[in-house]
Amino acid sequence: MPLSAPIPVDASEPLRVDRSGDERVDDALLGRLRADRSSRVLLVRRDAAPMRDGRLVLVEAGSPASGDVPVREWAFLGRSADGAAVLLAVVADDAPDDLVPDAAWAALRAAGGDLPVTEAEVFTNAVALAGWLRDAPFCPACGTRTEVRHAGWSRHCPNCGREHFPRTDPAVIVLVQSAESDDRILLGANAAWGGDRYSCFAGFAEAGESLEDAVRREVGEESGVRLDDIAYRGSQAWPYPRSLMLGFRARVIDDDDDARADGEEIVEVRWFDREEIGASLRGEGTAQLPGPASIARRLIEDWYRGVA
Repeated sequence: MPLSAPIPVDASEPLRVDRSGDERVDDALLGRLRADRSSRVLLVRRDAAPMRDGRLVLVEAGSPASGDVPVREWAFLGRSADGAAVLLAVVADDAPDDLVPDAAWAALRAAGGDLPVTEAEVFTNAVALAGWLRDAPFCPACGTRTEVRHAGWSRHCPNCGREHFPRTDPAVIVLVQSAESDDRILLGANAAWGGDRYSCFAGFAEAGESLEDAVRREVGEESGVRLDDIAYRGSQAWPYPRSLMLGFRARVIDDDDDARADGEEIVEVRWFDREEIGASLRGEGTAQLPGPASIARRLIEDWYRGVA
């Protein structure tokens, strides 16, 4: 389904979107909003969206066509503070860069930390939903192509009648404190990052496993230490591919010297003191830390600043 040629829409205030979930039951909603010039559209190409001057760029819906944009799927993200509908347009992976004039495409992983908080939330929501709409078109039970319903938030199988919804996988991420000092934390270098970036330990919760047990198991597997004083610190949606990251802080029970990398997923573990972390946060240290868009960075910064 083509989208009319986009016209950039500038906003003086950061974008805020109320999901307005009650509107999704209207089967005619998407068609009506796509034709409404007051609606705004966020284009997503895989995990990237158009940006200008550090802000998301939305476009008008229903504008006069001067060319067609290849849209694979549509969804209703909600309504902005002024009541305008905000739509998601999932464009083809090979869609050209110049779909939106004077804008540059930026990935959530790279740009999310620099956006206003509310825009980062909208961007995360859009990338997560776009991934599901793009990658899960068939019924996992019988293989039939499904029909998109609820304004992009569910899929119906016309063959077996099952309803499918976007999947979210719970994952834990843990900041590990020293058994001996409140001024030391343990971080690990993941093999997937080339071993040059240090971050908190993380992994998916397994079937039938509590989050606290997942914290103990993942950190034990990756660093060889046992934990106590496990405390929940907050969460972050992270659509790589479809995670809900649940952040924790915990303390080592045993001697700090027991820490050992598993040698497979984690290639090195290292204790950092507060001074070293401060230098790295300022970009002056030798260790590279997680990017500002991640909950790992927030866990580290909270610890460094003494946030209880």
